[in-house]
Amino acid sequence: MRIGKQDVKEGEIRLTPENTEDLWHIDRLLSPGDRILAASFRRFKANEGDAGEKKKVTLKLLVEKAEFSKHANRLRVTGKILEGTPEEYVQIGSYHTVDIEAGYPVSIFKDKWLSHHLARIKQAIGETKRPKIGMLAMDEHKAIYATLRGYGVEYELELENSASKRDGKFEEKTLAFFEQIIKKLQSSEASKIIVAGPGFGKENLMKLIRQKFPELSKKLVLEHCSYAERSGINELLKKGVVSKISQQERAERELMLMDKFSAELRKGSGLAAYGIEEVRQAVLSSAASILMVVDELLRSNKQVEEIVEEAEKRKIVVAIFSHDSDGGRELSGYGGFAALLRFKIS
Repeated sequence: MRIGKQDVKEGEIRLTPENTEDLWHIDRLLSPGDRILAASFRRFKANEGDAGEKKKVTLKLLVEKAEFSKHANRLRVTGKILEGTPEEYVQIGSYHTVDIEAGYPVSIFKDKWLSHHLARIKQAIGETKRPKIGMLAMDEHKAIYATLRGYGVEYELELENSASKRDGKFEEKTLAFFEQIIKKLQSSEASKIIVAGPGFGKENLMKLIRQKFPELSKKLVLEHCSYAERSGINELLKKGVVSKISQQERAERELMLMDKFSAELRKGSGLAAYGIEEVRQAVLSSAASILMVVDELLRSNKQVEEIVEEAEKRKIVVAIFSHDSDGGRELSGYGGFAALLRFKIS
């Protein structure tokens, strides 16, 4: 993410997304009632019945809806046109959808920029400079590959090895299984890839890669996990393996916080609260040490936003979870809003 013009009086911040994660961050920043200014295309008909011609315009929209698609690598923002140029191609008050894409700037206007909005922009700028981390959990029978991104863990490939040691083609099928994994590792954009799993499958794969693809082996890091499935990927995050390689700790931190929160609930210690009213009381009594909130809830619920703002005034740590991440989904099971406490409240 690159940041450009900042006009405090107008409430404007101009951002240029550089990748899919940046588009996701902009989606999280936008709320109904915000305004955006961006280039787009409108179909202009010179005469009734004409097919029309697409004309490039610059539009200011009153945001009503934003839809992020990580697969299409774009963010679609829909709303009413407030103003635009050239004026002859713009119909004020009509609805339009702007496609925000990587490499193209967009100005966001808010009546009030809150500290968590600015923290997200800072995070996005920092993540642009950080390396992507890939994670492979495997054994001799299964493999799953994921990439750690700003919006959480993206699972990209799951494979099964149909080979059996009773099968006369065991070695041939296992080699084909390894070759499929290697093909994925070679195509990955990650600068470092953790290869982990139970048993000797990972060592056998690494041996093959060192022999045939020495350049690829330079970005692989061998680790251990107990399962060759999603729980194995989560285990790597909870163990803190990723932070040894990169400072990109968001998804890892979310799972570790949820582990601590769940442990306090199980113990009945009174040091965990969830739901709007419980969390509000924890904040107002300054009992909360860490506030945890799902980004989607923070964006859509004014009551939650006010509690978070109060927490920030009281210097309480606020952790904003991605609703797409495993930690975010776990937190959503508790209403998307929870807190770890310093002391019990009645």
